[in-house]
Amino acid sequence: MDYRQAEVSDAPAMAALFAAHHHDALSERERAEQGFVQGGLDAAALRSMAEAGSLLVADDEGDLAGLLGLAAPRSIPDPPPPVRALVAAQDSLHWQGRPLRSMPWMLYGPVVVDRAYRGQGVARGLFDAARAAAARRADVMVAFIERANERSWKVHVEGFGMTPLGEFILGDRPYDVVGAATRT
Repeated sequence: MDYRQAEVSDAPAMAALFAAHHHDALSERERAEQGFVQGGLDAAALRSMAEAGSLLVADDEGDLAGLLGLAAPRSIPDPPPPVRALVAAQDSLHWQGRPLRSMPWMLYGPVVVDRAYRGQGVARGLFDAARAAAARRADVMVAFIERANERSWKVHVEGFGMTPLGEFILGDRPYDVVGAATRT
């Protein structure tokens, strides 16, 4: 498996992967078993993110096994509402005793792994690749997980050891904020 920066040419495959795992494309049972992604990341948005260098992919000899977003929050031109809410909450979120706003951090996510590659370490490989890429630019990678996405919590907090930093509520939906050091 090759973990690398996404290329513009990956956009159609990334869009198909994202759409197949979108909240609205899954049944309640599928969302509970495998987790889900949200937002409007179509091929054009993913192409733009690839151009900006803010996507990593897991490439299995030309087949897209997974993708992961990794960006400095200030570099997102039109952040979606959850990202805006996370940025607004920076003073109440603390990493190692310091407010998040006082240090460089990278936004981690969304993460999507193709069904055919689940259980094969792809999410862990993407996490490790993100950590290595972020180490040059930030102290911590920060993700938000909608509370209804219990599978994502299990993978990132229980599996990868990400640390809860706090929470925010957007509308009537609660989100947990978690972080991981970029250097071990």
